[in-house]
Amino acid sequence: MNILEKIVSHKRTEVAEARKVTPVAELEKRPFFGRQVLSLRASLRDPDKTGIIAEFKRRSPSKGVINDRVSVVEVTKGYTEAGAACLSVLTDRDFFGGSPADLEAARVNAIPILRKDFIIDEYQILEARAMGADVILLIAACLKPKEVERLAEFAASLGLEVLLEIHGDDELDHICDATPIVGVNNRDLKTFTVDIERSIRLSQQLPVDKLLIAESGINRVETMWHMRDSGFHGFLVGEHFMKEQDPAIAFASFVQQLKSR
Repeated sequence: MNILEKIVSHKRTEVAEARKVTPVAELEKRPFFGRQVLSLRASLRDPDKTGIIAEFKRRSPSKGVINDRVSVVEVTKGYTEAGAACLSVLTDRDFFGGSPADLEAARVNAIPILRKDFIIDEYQILEARAMGADVILLIAACLKPKEVERLAEFAASLGLEVLLEIHGDDELDHICDATPIVGVNNRDLKTFTVDIERSIRLSQQLPVDKLLIAESGINRVETMWHMRDSGFHGFLVGEHFMKEQDPAIAFASFVQQLKSR
């Protein structure tokens, strides 16, 4: 069993237990459930933004602890002030050290927030709405095409946007009308190896009507410029900033370099 299979197996148990503890009716009563959702698509098109989805992530299965000393509020405020288009907040506890409370704390920021997790069930989408997310992540590697379509349509019915993550041309059939934003992850979720050229190679095969996001392994402004020239609208960057003592300062410095072109 590879790491992705292990995570998804654990997630099924986690979701079943969460349903027993917190019924849907209770989720729907939470303060954030009825809030006005912020649009990632609009933010990616905003010329005053960087196009960067800046991530808050404490650890990962491949790297172990990345940064467990910083405040989610301070880091995400810094990301926002420096021009992030969106925040990505890990909510998986067991493998990434995150929690729904992290996303709720980050909600002090008035930009879109992506719930970064392994979503396999509608219940998790209701959770995302209740914790203040604007966008959910659907990972093609752990879902069938029909499951992606079903979950994406359910998210849209709640007003949430969807970022569909793919890793290769064998997952192109997961793209559908309900997935207007497509991300290409340069990290193989089965081996956790990174190939930063993955996004470039796939860009020509992706539908022209989709907003394209490059994910993982992006740590140089030159790489981001190259990807923009290849048609990408946004970039999900996490570990590069989080591994620094002050991720917010590292992000602000990166943005200054990005704007120097």
